[in-house]
Amino acid sequence: MSDLDSDLAAERQHLTESRAALKRMRELAEVLFATGDRVAGDAYTAEQLGRHMSRRMRELADDPNTPLFFGRLELSDDNRFHIGRRHVTDAAGEPMVLDWRAPVSRSFYQASARDPQGVRTRRRFGFVKGRLTSFEDEHLDRGEELGTASRILTAEIERPRVGPMRDIVATIQPEQDELVRAELGDTICVQGAPGTGKTAVGLHRAAFLLFTHRERLRRSGVLIVGPNTAFLHYIASVLPALGELDVHQSTVDALVDTVPVKAVDTPEAARVKHDAKMAAVLSDALWRRIGKPTEPLTVPDDSYRWRIAIERLRRIVDDVRRENPAYGVGRERVRARVVGLLQRQSETRRGDSPSDTWLRRMGRSKPVTALLDQVWPAVTGPELVAELLTDPSTTELTPAEQEAIRWAKPPKTWKSARWTHADAVLVDEANGLIERPTSFGHVVVDEAQDLSPMQCRAIARRSEHAALTVLGDLAQGTAPWAARTWTESLDHLGKPQGRVVPLTTGFRVPAAVLVLANRLLPALAVDVPPAVSLRADGELRVTNDHDVPGATIAAVRRALAIEGSVGVIAPDAAVAGLRTALAEVGIETATADEVEAAERVTLLPATVAKGLEYDHVIIVEPADIVAAEARGLNRLYVVLTRAVSRLDIVHAKALPHQLSDTLSG
Repeated sequence: MSDLDSDLAAERQHLTESRAALKRMRELAEVLFATGDRVAGDAYTAEQLGRHMSRRMRELADDPNTPLFFGRLELSDDNRFHIGRRHVTDAAGEPMVLDWRAPVSRSFYQASARDPQGVRTRRRFGFVKGRLTSFEDEHLDRGEELGTASRILTAEIERPRVGPMRDIVATIQPEQDELVRAELGDTICVQGAPGTGKTAVGLHRAAFLLFTHRERLRRSGVLIVGPNTAFLHYIASVLPALGELDVHQSTVDALVDTVPVKAVDTPEAARVKHDAKMAAVLSDALWRRIGKPTEPLTVPDDSYRWRIAIERLRRIVDDVRRENPAYGVGRERVRARVVGLLQRQSETRRGDSPSDTWLRRMGRSKPVTALLDQVWPAVTGPELVAELLTDPSTTELTPAEQEAIRWAKPPKTWKSARWTHADAVLVDEANGLIERPTSFGHVVVDEAQDLSPMQCRAIARRSEHAALTVLGDLAQGTAPWAARTWTESLDHLGKPQGRVVPLTTGFRVPAAVLVLANRLLPALAVDVPPAVSLRADGELRVTNDHDVPGATIAAVRRALAIEGSVGVIAPDAAVAGLRTALAEVGIETATADEVEAAERVTLLPATVAKGLEYDHVIIVEPADIVAAEARGLNRLYVVLTRAVSRLDIVHAKALPHQLSDTLSG
């Protein structure tokens, strides 16, 4: 047996033993879970132990098709460490696999021939369905470094994808690793061109922070905000594959879901409601409700009558107002200080301290409640927004803007209102003024270029005491209020000091696709560097045919002859007809939400393609995609860059002139 064969056999044995060790770790967790009620000292401890061990069992789940380790470091001090997705120890507690997030593992991603960082040899492993098939070594101490020329690294990057997004722990590049391992308190904005791995960077940063600051983030939580449910389904398996289960995922609409959405705004109304000045409009409308006491307060108490002079009442209101609390907190502070004055009078007259029951009775008494309703009236977020949309008279808005958002037929109460998605954002703003929401320990925001100023503020309220990882691409901004610069977005997100870092090297999208998409950049009115692909492969095919459904069917059949996922992206209005046409010839299609669907072909409207990717993409009628919305060219840029291997364009109408110079068919 050759040395190479012997090494490969030894590595396979280590993989087998590591899987057995992981199984032992899980079995121990199962035993502790089953016997926890007997070893715990009380019911509360037993419950907490049960929850912990239940989570631990899920963290230790093993997928036989996913390798436990993907690399190995041989250090100059003769230590060797296998690097993998999670920490695995033997029966004696010695590490068999180091978690990729451990400090030692950093060298696997950062070491180079120029800066070996104490690494003699870096080994990468090749796997096929969980079976170790090959390895390659870089002898950094001898100046050997493969980088992106690594055969194993390239194969992993280009491996066809079917189903949800995978982790990239085996392929993280040095510039990505620096962002992943950034400090918890650092807000980072990643301006990532298509295929540069910005979404993966954000998810892996969340996993790294959860590993490094486990207890702190378990208490406060980590939030992932995505553009739509299809995107959340697509990324849902990444963090669990890394053993991280305690992460909240939400769209912005779900984050502000406190009123039922039953209506749709006009484009002009939506534009006004999403504008940052609506924050000032709501704040003014809320704080204008505060009034001045007009008479002294008298509170009967059995045979006593307590009295507070009007000057003292006014001083209380003015002092609380200057403290700038949340509106609801301010109302309770006024109540507490009024009751405090009543308490002191009672103590002086009676000579002892009143009971808690007496204090609560005074706080709920009719005279005190009437005073609060006069000087600091209670209000809910929906009530405040309903009042504003019924009568939006304010100097902050022009007459035309007031008319755009004014309800044509005001509802009898806010509960019967036909709210829109933009209204829900306004209600969330109002709720945040009344009572500040709980802040997460870290928030990752993807496709952030499409967030409106008011949506940014909704996220800012949930990250008031935490840093953000902001991910996006200004060139992919398709919303009417899409950001033109990151400075403005970071300001609305409450993190003006955030650092903007560009990623321009495309690992997933081939050069043939990026060169084409980059032709649109001059027309998109954003200052972003064009993406450059490391991949010289990729196929581009253009079909000009008056029978668009027939040409699409032919393209799908060609795509199905090759391994990998297939995405058919069409104008929204054409999706239903195409689904029928494909079904009639026996080609069943999944929707974008069905990431685990049996069908290899996903048919989706252009408006939900953002953030998704497919090995083979078929774009139907680009001219209609562009014509469907004001930022249609931006939408086409998004759609073009969903392909990670092959791209088909099917059209009957003339292509946008930015592309027609280079495409014909």
